[in-house]
Amino acid sequence: MTKAIVIHEFGGPEVLSWEEVNVPAPGPGEALLRQTAIGMNLMEVGLRMGTYPGPALPFIPGVESTGVVEAVGPGVSVVKPGDRVGCAGLPVGSYAEKRVFPADRLIPLPDDIPDETAAASMVAAMTADYLLKRTYKVGPGTKMLIHAAAGGTGLMVCQIAKHLGAEVMGTVSSEEKAEIARQNGCTHPIIYTRENFADRVLEITDGRGADVIYDSIGKDTFYESVRCLHRFGTLGLFGVASGLPEPLQLMTLDLLTEQKFTRPSFYAQVAEREDLLAIAENVFGYLRDGVLKVRVDRSMALRDAAEGHRAVESRQTVGSLVFVP
Repeated sequence: MTKAIVIHEFGGPEVLSWEEVNVPAPGPGEALLRQTAIGMNLMEVGLRMGTYPGPALPFIPGVESTGVVEAVGPGVSVVKPGDRVGCAGLPVGSYAEKRVFPADRLIPLPDDIPDETAAASMVAAMTADYLLKRTYKVGPGTKMLIHAAAGGTGLMVCQIAKHLGAEVMGTVSSEEKAEIARQNGCTHPIIYTRENFADRVLEITDGRGADVIYDSIGKDTFYESVRCLHRFGTLGLFGVASGLPEPLQLMTLDLLTEQKFTRPSFYAQVAEREDLLAIAENVFGYLRDGVLKVRVDRSMALRDAAEGHRAVESRQTVGSLVFVP
């Protein structure tokens, strides 16, 4: 039998249960994968808490991994047994030793990209790419703020944004994380435990505010983010690590602002296979060219996923966390 992490009820990390599951043979259009590395992503915190829409209970969480194709179902031609592949996005279920996955959603992995590097950068780096190129087109001179700048996605956003010529501001919790963010392209690390980040953004921008703010925290940061956003700025809420913010009453905002609010969705960005492969190829290019350096904070056994979630939620990690089946 295959083992996996299963969620039977929404809640804290303690609801992540390590147990045996049945994995069926691949059906039409599907592939059976033996997974080699699994990325931990903030999306999974929302899924576990029930704040993100997800599968009906019980379910296996997880939205990114790498593995080897063991078998394919009828009609599959895009992959074959023995291929190294990556999984990113739906359907949920990567926290498992083996799984069945739609073959046309698999990403062929280049030989020069190691499994753990790919698993740590499937969703996070692909998210960074579309945030900076599709949610808001970042370029030379863009004044942007990324929350959790020393986290897995945050470090990747900082690196790519710096490459694109942006002036990068980022929130972090400690001096150690500030230095790591700085080394990865964050021009102005802001230690939110010492100072109000919105005040600091307004100070850095001479009162103008940020052109774009990428917020994966939610409740604890959203309204202060609005306060330090440029009058024509864009705020992308792509995560809710601290919970859902209170509803925003758009018509009660200052009439001198015309700000844009969006909920960047990985699933929407990669709904078409051509977009999935194009964004993945951008990431592989960043890795090859040295634009992007993936920092794996720790690698741990999949059975210890609850410990990993606790570490990420308490902001003990710097960079990405990878589970090994």
